[in-house]
Amino acid sequence: MVARARFDLKMDMEEKNVVARAAAVMGMTMAGFMRAAAKEKALSLLERESRITLPLKDFTAFTAALDGAFNPNPALKASLERTKSKVRRV
Repeated sequence: MVARARFDLKMDMEEKNVVARAAAVMGMTMAGFMRAAAKEKALSLLERESRITLPLKDFTAFTAALDGAFNPNPALKASLERTKSKVRRV
């Protein structure tokens, strides 16, 4: 791996000792261990935070709305009419 960015990290001796022991168990350098652990944690967090979870009641209402007939409100109807007069389809 070619390092292209630098990130400095300060930790107390207890944290350093724990990381050093864990890195040794994995057969990695401390820097390699920290990179791998930070990336794994970051990807996990980003994946979790990008999911939308709903209670069953809300999910049922959401899917019912998707499955139901589409009825545009008056504002959307007016906007669609204005668009028809301005947009020409080829």
